[in-house]
Amino acid sequence: MLTPRQALLLGKVVDGFAATGQPVGSKTLAADPDVTAGPSTIRNELSALEENGLLAHPHTSAGRIPTDAGYRYYVDQLMPEAPREALGMSLVRRQVDEAMKVTTETLSQVTNLLALVTAPPIGTTTIRHIEVLLLQPQVLMVVVITSTGGVSKKVFTFDRPVDAGLADWAGEYLNDRLVSMGLGARMLGSRLNDASLPATERAFITELAPAFLELVDTADDSLYVDGAHRLVSEYRFQDVSQLNALMEMLERRVSMLGVLSTALGSRNAYVRIGMENPEPALQGLSLVAANYGLPQRNLGTVSVIGPTRMDYSRAIRSVREAAHELSRFVEELY
Repeated sequence: MLTPRQALLLGKVVDGFAATGQPVGSKTLAADPDVTAGPSTIRNELSALEENGLLAHPHTSAGRIPTDAGYRYYVDQLMPEAPREALGMSLVRRQVDEAMKVTTETLSQVTNLLALVTAPPIGTTTIRHIEVLLLQPQVLMVVVITSTGGVSKKVFTFDRPVDAGLADWAGEYLNDRLVSMGLGARMLGSRLNDASLPATERAFITELAPAFLELVDTADDSLYVDGAHRLVSEYRFQDVSQLNALMEMLERRVSMLGVLSTALGSRNAYVRIGMENPEPALQGLSLVAANYGLPQRNLGTVSVIGPTRMDYSRAIRSVREAAHELSRFVEELY
């Protein structure tokens, strides 16, 4: 445990380094009206914080910067509890895809960090309604609406005119057979391959099957990302290889989804600082995440990634508010 003076100085160094990106020295701290100790006392306290592994002394600079452990102590012990950040998102009644995009874009704008949102996993999504629409004599569109508000559309072009009665029948049949089924359910394929149907109807349903099976293939890989340009421009990476590693990880969506899935079991804000991150691409950065979903079930994660000198208080407030807004949204849909 730190003394009150040490805790105050650690917090001032974290805030000062986050604001300027420059090491914070004893003269700067002595000029702060909240700090009543003189420069020599401040230097002794900074040395003690450095010995405890909470601050580092870079190069020949007279100032200090926080270590990963210093940031961790700040987040766990010193950061003041603040009201939720008002992000101004209008999510109610939008499709989930649009809601995820709005959340990601807004969160990145508010924090100037890289923002990521994961969509609800396939196991939580069921089919709510199906429309089979004859657009032209040989062009038909299948619309699938899911329990999370997602809307999928697939257009089929046939080499012959489609019988309007057959299209109407297909809509009724598919709603009767598939509504309330989970997208990941094993029975989905078998219900689209009903041997009891007459040959014409069975062949027609088989041709429409990709509208559902392709939705299954892509539904589990939804990761929304925004703000890479802000992260690069706001915090100039001294280590270009670190930036490249992060960009490669974002391209390998599976790797990033795996990292974010570890946050799903957390009740509070999930914060991993620097070397606390298991992925090498994130070990020079910090990850702040919060979950959204239903009262008894987390469905996805809202997160930001940035340098270890990020404004943790603002980042945590922002992801919490974004998660809160998304939770309200999906509760209405469910």
